[in-house]
Amino acid sequence: MKWSEISIHTTNEAVEPISNILHEAGASGVVIEDPFELTKEREDMYGEIYQLNPDDFPTEGVIIKAYLPVNSFLGETVDAIKESINNLLLFDIDLGLNNISISEVNEEEWATAWKKYYNPVKISEKFTIVPTWETYEPVNTDEKIIELDPGMAFGTGTHPTTVLCIQALEDTIKGNEKVVDVGTGSGVLSIAAAMLDAKEVLALDLDEVAVDAAKLNIKLNKVQNTVTVRQGNLLNGVEGPVDVVVANILAEVILRFTDDVYNLLTPGGTFISSGIIHTKKQEVKENLEKVGFTIQETMMMEDWVAFIAKKQ
Repeated sequence: MKWSEISIHTTNEAVEPISNILHEAGASGVVIEDPFELTKEREDMYGEIYQLNPDDFPTEGVIIKAYLPVNSFLGETVDAIKESINNLLLFDIDLGLNNISISEVNEEEWATAWKKYYNPVKISEKFTIVPTWETYEPVNTDEKIIELDPGMAFGTGTHPTTVLCIQALEDTIKGNEKVVDVGTGSGVLSIAAAMLDAKEVLALDLDEVAVDAAKLNIKLNKVQNTVTVRQGNLLNGVEGPVDVVVANILAEVILRFTDDVYNLLTPGGTFISSGIIHTKKQEVKENLEKVGFTIQETMMMEDWVAFIAKKQ
């Protein structure tokens, strides 16, 4: 079968919204080529070392590649993708070069290409994320292993915004909490919360495909008795109170529902928000404080920010 590879040269800030656009357009796979991976420090004790070819990466910005079947509607699909990406400028998202190119590839080339970038990675004091096709032996007896098969369109759990969320969950969850995970994607944050002994976890995502992927990963990690997955738009229809809300989504979306989060949380409850590019940090911080939250901790990794905010 023939597939068309669409390649977008853009910025780190635009990776998540563009990836979502590609998925909604029917992309059967997404690969992100970030030159940061060439210089990122890694420790070989966790098995995540692998040889990277500098020729595969841009000298600046980020390249996102996605795969679409070659059919009679391809032209219209590509035009719609370009229009949706350009519309991101309305949200003040930096698109960088925004160069888009199309090429044809064989199915065998893309079906496994993305897997070479995904290896076991220790992302926090307690958690190591391991792809389902890898064999991994825990280094410590108290190490928590999350097995993940992200499919072709959802996060691997190793993006800085996800790492910040998991580290924040480690600091927040002491056991027996009720947690809501907004925009669960592959379900990794819900799995982490369950493994940290949360009492109940509700995982929400607007995308039906994400819901199915999260359900599979939650069963894979044997936390289905704690985690419930359902399709939903932000917190619409969610009943509280709950102890923790975690959201790894765009800053623009976080700004839309901080009031709802505040009202859902029990007094003393915690809102963990991530997916915030550094340029949006102050805007989100001021919004959280305006609603009534107290910022307990500001966490940063690369160009990304996460807040741990408390309801008084």
